[in-house]
Amino acid sequence: MQIIGVEVPGGSPVLSFALGHGDDPYQVAWEGGYRVVRPLSATGTVEDLTVTLQVCEHGRPIVPRGPQRIRSTLRGDEPVHEPVVRQRLAAYALVVSERGLLATEFSSRTAVPGMWGLPGGGIDPGENPAATVQREVFEETGQTIEILRFLDMQSDHWIGHSPSGVIEDFHAVRLIYAARCEAPIDAIVHDVGGTTASSRWVPASSLREVSWINGSRALLAKHGQQLLRSLHHTRAS
Repeated sequence: MQIIGVEVPGGSPVLSFALGHGDDPYQVAWEGGYRVVRPLSATGTVEDLTVTLQVCEHGRPIVPRGPQRIRSTLRGDEPVHEPVVRQRLAAYALVVSERGLLATEFSSRTAVPGMWGLPGGGIDPGENPAATVQREVFEETGQTIEILRFLDMQSDHWIGHSPSGVIEDFHAVRLIYAARCEAPIDAIVHDVGGTTASSRWVPASSLREVSWINGSRALLAKHGQQLLRSLHHTRAS
């Protein structure tokens, strides 16, 4: 994945780097002298993906913080030899409708069974991230959605078991979209037997009652209420 930084949308790049294994794009940009203002676009397919960020010079002393912190989901007594190194590019969505926000429950094939997150998943070969979101949302929840905009980007790095049981040095790079569902139906998982156990619409008044994974909770705190309010304003107008 290539990261491009521009000071104004459509402007010339002032920052450019390939996202290495375990790199946090926000940290790399900061250590290059720039603060990320907001993500602008994600173009291309998984083989040649380019993410463009709006940035501005932060003007502060640069103190390298070193590699992104690596978590471990292994047991304390579990031996670790040479984990398989894997960077996974994935796309997810904050999907809103008149019924609330769309959520998916992690299955027993994951490290967090019973916890809840956002619909989405890995970008397939030849696929662009927006198409990934639409496909994954339908597979995991049965909903047809409209992509509104590229919203955010997350990076997470850990060592743990993959759904197939292989121990991996895993770098998750998540592209987050805002999306709307104009005709919500009761959620249903079509991709049975995968990493999604169930899915549902969560009313706006009940968002805090859900056991969200940390990444999803952070995104909801940052963007959730604004998206839900914008949906109500659109319908009112």
